[in-house]
Amino acid sequence: MDYPESYELVFQASAVEDDAVIVRRTVREGAGGYPIYEDETGIVRAEISGNGEVRMMASGGHQVLGSPLVRAVSEH
Repeated sequence: MDYPESYELVFQASAVEDDAVIVRRTVREGAGGYPIYEDETGIVRAEISGNGEVRMMASGGHQVLGSPLVRAVSEH
């Protein structure tokens, strides 16, 4: 399957503005066999299926992982 190079993950918050993060595909695969995507800092990490299902992955201790909305980013 052909996976997008990058996605925008949007974490919705009720009291403040939504937080959007761009993640790019890495060469690694997650437990489900789908590509792992991460932001430029390596802190935000997610396994994303071809159907846009997201499984957030902890990159350090004390993280509280939310369920973001996911949108493919078109490269220009």
